Amino acid sequence: MRLVPTDPLVRRLALSTLINRFGSGLFMTTSALFFTRSAGLSVGQVGLGLTIAGGCGVAASIPAGHAADRFDPRKLFVVLAVIEAAGMLSYTRVHSMVTFLPAIAVVAIVDQSSSAVRNTLIAVGLSPERRTPTRAYLRVVTNLGIGAGAAVAALALQADTRTAYLSVIVLNALTFLVAAGLLARLPLVASPDRPDGGPRLRALTDVPYLTVTGLNAVLTLQFGLLEVGLPLWIAGHTHAPRVIVSVVFLLNTTMIVLLQVHATRRIDSIGSAGRAARRSGLLLGLACLVYAFASGATAWVAAVVLIAGGVVQTFGEMISAAAGWTLSYDLAAPDSPGAYQGVFNGGFAASQMLAPLVVTTTAIHLGRPGWLILAAVFVGAGAALVPASRWAIRTRTVSVRA
Repeated sequence: MRLVPTDPLVRRLALSTLINRFGSGLFMTTSALFFTRSAGLSVGQVGLGLTIAGGCGVAASIPAGHAADRFDPRKLFVVLAVIEAAGMLSYTRVHSMVTFLPAIAVVAIVDQSSSAVRNTLIAVGLSPERRTPTRAYLRVVTNLGIGAGAAVAALALQADTRTAYLSVIVLNALTFLVAAGLLARLPLVASPDRPDGGPRLRALTDVPYLTVTGLNAVLTLQFGLLEVGLPLWIAGHTHAPRVIVSVVFLLNTTMIVLLQVHATRRIDSIGSAGRAARRSGLLLGLACLVYAFASGATAWVAAVVLIAGGVVQTFGEMISAAAGWTLSYDLAAPDSPGAYQGVFNGGFAASQMLAPLVVTTTAIHLGRPGWLILAAVFVGAGAALVPASRWAIRTRTVSVRA
């Protein structure tokens, strides 16, 4: 894919994503300190709020996908972006759990809804062979935007004042409005025609698709390794310097920016996606085993081991992401892309909500045996996606890219 896409849909999606994710990087980096040091919430209250909001986001994904089938997904995306901007601005009024919970719940609901609608927009706006490469390109743009935002957020962290944190919130809200403005100028995208009498809840009763969604959700628990597991493992169970956390994060981001698009090139059918998922499961399992061996090693050996594990995990992550995109699009019913994207996105959201609990319960609380359990889970889920995807192919009522 070109550095600057020629397709107007992809180009505007990329630009809106870059701007919006810059704001996300700003807020993600400063949010914990804002809520605890400026809004007056405790760490426990923030954690509870995030958990509740995560559940709200999971519940919102499926109806958002159905809405994207009924209405123009471009219009829906614009409306949701404006609502999310308002939700972000409501954080400036947070001063207790009473004001925190409604604000963070609204933002989570709209954020997950936007993700389902965006994926539907790609499904109906691009030909099948261009969907996965486009998602890969947008993931690269996402990482660039978040990285840039996180770097600029250092200024607010250094100032550590309410004015600085509020400035970040306002700027983040503005990025949603800019993203909405960019997509508002796209041509209308027609929603697919649903045959008269066709089942409106088909995606929720498509057992093979639900199976693929669930297995993919298990693979996406991997994000909890980097975000939660690795920092806690390095700090509490290894002699490696804590700066290795940042090194692994930076390495992960750099590899995705440079290699994600290339990693998707041969994952262009359901069969190849199933086999790719199996490879990703093996790589993620191997990464867990490598991380486990960092415990008890000397500082420099542990550092090298952890960095090696980060490289292996990132390769598994890139392959897993590409496989998931292809399966989610190619196994969906052509007349209900939004409903199917809503289900698949809901599986991902549920996985991200549960990932911290799963990772801490296994790897952090059990140590090396916990890492072995995680390795087995990833390898098993990846392997199971091969027969699951074949089963899904056999149950499709229209031809698919097998």
